Amino acid sequence: MLVPARREGQLDELHVILRAMPATARSARPPVLMPGRPLYEEVRAHLTEGVSAGRWKAGEAIPSEADLAAHFGVAIGTIRKAVDSLVAQGTLLRRQGKGTFVTAHDGRRLMFHFFHIVGADGAKAYPEVRTASFERGRADAAEAAALAVVRDERVIRIRNVLSLDGRAVIVDDITLPAALFPGLTERIFTARDNTIYHLFQGRYGINVLRTDERLRATLASGPTAALLGLPAGAPLLEIRRVAITFRDRPVELRVSRVNTASHVYHNTFGKGEAI
Repeated sequence: MLVPARREGQLDELHVILRAMPATARSARPPVLMPGRPLYEEVRAHLTEGVSAGRWKAGEAIPSEADLAAHFGVAIGTIRKAVDSLVAQGTLLRRQGKGTFVTAHDGRRLMFHFFHIVGADGAKAYPEVRTASFERGRADAAEAAALAVVRDERVIRIRNVLSLDGRAVIVDDITLPAALFPGLTERIFTARDNTIYHLFQGRYGINVLRTDERLRATLASGPTAALLGLPAGAPLLEIRRVAITFRDRPVELRVSRVNTASHVYHNTFGKGEAI
C-alpha cells in the first residue's frame, strides 16, 4: 500500500497498481509524480485525466470510493479528499444513495450555474435564444489573449439574441477557437436540443468547469441597440466571460450586453443545493 511518506520507487509501484485496474477506471498514461505533492492530488490528477479523456462520459458514474481506494492502494480518506475537490470544482456530482457522476450540462445546470440574469423581482426564466450571425474569421489581439491562442488563429464568431418573457434582453457575442470545434456549422449549432455547453460536452468532449467573469457598465452601439430595441447609447451591463475546461484551458470568450431596465445580474456564491 502506498503511503504519503514513501516517495522512493513510488512511481513504479503506482504504475503497477494502475496497470491492474480496469480500463474504465484508470488513465492511459499516469501523470508524473511531483516531489512533495500530496497523494490525494496525484489521485485527483488521475481522475481528472480519466474524465478529460472520456473514460467516464457525461452523466456516467465513476467507480466507488472503495474500488478506487483498492485500485490506487490508498486510504478511502485520500480518495474522498480527491473526489471532494472535483465535486467542488464542478467536474463531478454526488447523488445521495446513487454514487458520484461526471457532471452533465443540461438546461437546469445552465439556469442555476451559468446563467445569472433574472427579473428585477428575482424571478428566473429560461431564455429563448435566436442566432443572429455565425461567421468564421481570425482572432484579433483581445480574442487571442482571452482564448490563449496566437493572433490570427482561426475562430468561430456567433452572435445570439436572448429573450426573456418575450422581450430581447441580452446580446451574446461568442468567440470559439475553431481548432477545438472541428466541423461545427451554423446548422449544427442552431439545431442543438440543449444548451451550448451541453453541445460542447456531448459533441466535442469539452467540459466547461468554471467561468471567469468581469462586469462593467457600457453604452449600446448601433447594431446592439437595434437587436435590443433600444436607442443607440442606451446604458447596458457588459459581462465578459471566459469559459474554462481542464488544465485551465479557455474554450470560449463570451461578451454579453444586457438591458437591465427590468432585469438584474444575480449570482449566489457558496455551496450549491444537493442533487
